[in-house]
Amino acid sequence: MSNWRWWLCSLLFVATTVNYLDRQVLSLTYEEFIKPEFHWTDANYGIITSFFSIFYAICCLFAGKFVDWMGTKRGYLIAICVWSVGACMHAGCGWATALFVDGVSNAAALKAVEAGSKVALAISTTSVYLFLLCRGILALGEAGNFPAAIKVTAEYFPKKDRAFATSIFNAGASVGALAAPLCIPPLAVKMGWEWAFIIIGGLGFIWMFFWAFMYDKPEKSKHVNAAELAYINQDEAEPKAVERETAAPVSKAFAMLPNSWVFIVVGIAVLMASFFLIKPVVWNVLSFILAIIILNIPFVKCYKYRQTWSFFFGKFFTDGVWWFFLFWAPSYFSNQFKAPATSSLGQALIFTLYLIVTVVSIGGGYLPRIFVDKKGMNPYAGRMLAMLIFAFFPIAALFAQPLGVHFNSPWWPAILIGLAAAGHQAWSANLFSTVGDMFPKAAIATITGIGAMAGGVGSMFIQRIAGNLFTYAENAGDAFHFLGFTGKPAGYFIMFCFCGVAYLIAWSIMKTLVPKYKKIEI
Repeated sequence: MSNWRWWLCSLLFVATTVNYLDRQVLSLTYEEFIKPEFHWTDANYGIITSFFSIFYAICCLFAGKFVDWMGTKRGYLIAICVWSVGACMHAGCGWATALFVDGVSNAAALKAVEAGSKVALAISTTSVYLFLLCRGILALGEAGNFPAAIKVTAEYFPKKDRAFATSIFNAGASVGALAAPLCIPPLAVKMGWEWAFIIIGGLGFIWMFFWAFMYDKPEKSKHVNAAELAYINQDEAEPKAVERETAAPVSKAFAMLPNSWVFIVVGIAVLMASFFLIKPVVWNVLSFILAIIILNIPFVKCYKYRQTWSFFFGKFFTDGVWWFFLFWAPSYFSNQFKAPATSSLGQALIFTLYLIVTVVSIGGGYLPRIFVDKKGMNPYAGRMLAMLIFAFFPIAALFAQPLGVHFNSPWWPAILIGLAAAGHQAWSANLFSTVGDMFPKAAIATITGIGAMAGGVGSMFIQRIAGNLFTYAENAGDAFHFLGFTGKPAGYFIMFCFCGVAYLIAWSIMKTLVPKYKKIEI
């Protein structure tokens, strides 16, 4: 039997690695380069990261359907091209800010402006909007990565192997985060933060060359022989009674609603959240985009099913935790322990954190296979049991701040956050695979896009709350306290507490909505 499916899985791994490298450039250059040059506060940074999250969420609705419509090969090529262009565009924000702000002759003069002056305020405001534009383009392209990758695993792997294959390519997220502190800060120091965006962003264009020549559907690929094709399609022998089973709607009242109204309710909820959490100009953009979605989206009937909402809430409560660690960990180590990302200690902390994530998370995708092959469980039941086990890993985050402060050592938070993030990646690999368990292949990218949208919305809330909380706590000082911590450390501890329990909340909701395996047709 040929093994071409594993070569494609490796290619998905590389794409996901590049995806997260591009995402990490901003967080690793924020404290030492971006923040002082553009006179930002944590609230400014929170606006940008929360906007990326919500715009990514909206784009995921398009991305899943786009990949199903365009096809995996072309859809993935377009996605990575768009996000690579967006990543490189960040490098021009300094030049563009100097162009638009009066009193600043060039990009090099931005940092020299007096802090707190009107010119400094103009620089921070202008640069925030420019970065929002670049992050929006980055989000637009990156939204296509997971819907396309999950669709490829559904095309090339039987159900029992999908979680393991997903855990392998999903490990690219942690490897990207692992490699980022080793290459991005040195690039920023030696060549300037602008070149860090350009060089890392350019990696996607190299990947496109390999994808164009290596991918084809398994039944058309010259690299897949008959034995491998039979192995891939072994689930086609599943009994028709199970294959055609129709899932119950969320409730009788929900089933009576017109499909468009279900989606409008969700859309209005997102719009209201955007109105209260994001600046008015961005609110207008979101209103326009969501109006288009509400009027034209053809897959709103997906929301009638409990399976869709199970995946929705599984992503909503947990994706923001991962993104919080991704976006704020470098800043946390710099502020709390004076270990900036450009220092050897700061790089070692981030590297250790994501090394733990990489090693532990890959085994997470293999655990359901043990339950299926050795315990005789169906794939969904095995996956839910594995997810319950991994839901306890993030509880380690509850002890990160207390132990780090008690021992005055950043290594405790690095290790404990690493365990929590590893739990997320193992959880995420299995969560993605539940889509293939419950939905037909033709709808997998669409449903994955809906879930990614939910994750982005959840992340928007967390990023925006974190930015405002940290700014408020820092300004309040000793007047702000929480469970023995004061000031900004109290703010960090509040966020870690939520991160610790989010997965158990998500698992409980998922199990309530879909207590046992049911596959549906849409």
